[in-house]
Amino acid sequence: MLMKKIFLVAMLLTTMIFTGCGGGDTPKTDGANADGAKKIVVGLDDEYPPMGFKDDKNEIIGFDVDLAKAAAKKLGREVEFKAIDWNSKEAELKSGRIDVLWNGLDITPERKENMLFSDPYMDNRQIIFIRKGDDANANISDENGLAGKSVGTQAGSTAEAYITGNDALKNSFKDFKTYGDYISAFMDLENGRLDAVVCDEIVGRYYMAKHADKIDAINVVVGPTSEFGIAFAKDNTALRDEVQKAFDEIVADGTAKKISEEWFGADLIKNKNQE
Repeated sequence: MLMKKIFLVAMLLTTMIFTGCGGGDTPKTDGANADGAKKIVVGLDDEYPPMGFKDDKNEIIGFDVDLAKAAAKKLGREVEFKAIDWNSKEAELKSGRIDVLWNGLDITPERKENMLFSDPYMDNRQIIFIRKGDDANANISDENGLAGKSVGTQAGSTAEAYITGNDALKNSFKDFKTYGDYISAFMDLENGRLDAVVCDEIVGRYYMAKHADKIDAINVVVGPTSEFGIAFAKDNTALRDEVQKAFDEIVADGTAKKISEEWFGADLIKNKNQE
């Protein structure tokens, strides 16, 4: 009987070691790193150069992608980039399918009602782009000069929100088209199906630099100048504060400046310490 009890105790201790203590080699299933820190899932429009887009190897790259990677490195956490339907961005955050929106997202009063934002990290203007050599539209001097024109922009963008919220402006257009991404809008512009595209200046100028023989920019602002921010679920203050701290660190140590200069040839990052 004594030997039987000793055997049972030994079996119990063995079970506790391999189940109760977790067994160090057991793979994690919650997306956590080896140190237990959960990876950050960043939602983005993967056809939004230069902020986030796929290269010729089908890998997601971009300006905001590089910023997010640098911030995640400061946090010691992995980061995953997940392409989403940009029109459903708020639902993606609310559902928990993504943790962060970091993709040239304008901070607006309407969005602040449903999302939690970081401090602004970059200014953004909406300006007008036309076909190269289009003399008929080259003399547009303000947004009212778009009257009678076929105008396009990306669905879910700040430009769309501004135009659809301004009936007088929208109704003055010959027609108004929205697209799943800016690349499709610019292709229609190049092919003569649009007279103008209203677009984030940073995105449009990046596209124009690669199609200098086809696209021109008119330095005319449509709507108010806005600011880019990083968005989180409304109740996720802990992650917002964590990412904000990491972002402030990559601004302070010059990492963000270096990334900006690599993509734009200039430091466009807002630096709170210099304001």
